[in-house]
Amino acid sequence: MSAITHHIPDAMLAAYAAGNLPHAFAVAVASHVSLCAECRVALGAHQAIGGAVLENTGAVAVSSSLKDDILAQLDAPFTPEPVYERNGIFPGPVTEAMKGRAPRWKKLGMGVRQDILSADANGSVRLLYIPPGQAVPDHSHNGLELTLVLQGSFSDETGRFGVGDLEIADEDLEHTPVADPGEACICLAATDARLNFRALVPRLLQPLFRI
Repeated sequence: MSAITHHIPDAMLAAYAAGNLPHAFAVAVASHVSLCAECRVALGAHQAIGGAVLENTGAVAVSSSLKDDILAQLDAPFTPEPVYERNGIFPGPVTEAMKGRAPRWKKLGMGVRQDILSADANGSVRLLYIPPGQAVPDHSHNGLELTLVLQGSFSDETGRFGVGDLEIADEDLEHTPVADPGEACICLAATDARLNFRALVPRLLQPLFRI
C-alpha cells in the first residue's frame, strides 16, 4: 500500500474520540484509523486528553470503579490501537458494517456499482465500485461526504486519492471523481445528506439509488 497522504482533520478525530460522530462518519473514521498508523497515534492522544479532562473535572458523574479503570489506563504506557483484522481489501470496521458478508453490488450505470451498508435519516454508508477511467457524475453536497479508498485510486479537482486516503467534501466542493487507470476503484462513502447532481439523468435516478 502506498503512503497515505490524506488524513482525518484533528477536530473530527477529537469528535470521534468523544463519541460525537454520527454512525456513518464513525464507520469511515474507524476504517481510516485502522489503515493509518499516523491517525491511530493522534486518536490515542485525543483519548488520553479526554481521560485527563475526566480526571480533573467533577462535571461528569461516573462510578468510582469506572473512574479508577479509566485513570489506570491513563497511567499505563500508551500503545497505539491495533490494526483491525482485514478481510481482503476491507478493514475490520467495514467488514463489521457488512456483517461479514460479501458485497451485494447494485448497478448504477456505466459500470459503477454500489452496496448500501446502512442508511437512515442521519446519513448513509455505502461501498462504491468504479471501473478504471469511469467517472462518478459531477455533483456538489448538501452536507459532508467522507470517501475512503479501499482499492485502486481516483482523482478529482482536489487531487489524487489512493488506498487509505480519506477525502472530505463539503458544501463548497463540486467535483467529478474519476477512477484512475489500473484496477477498479473501490471506496467506502459516508454522507449525512443527499448529493446534488448537475446532470438530469442522475437527478432523476437519485431516489431509486438513494445517494
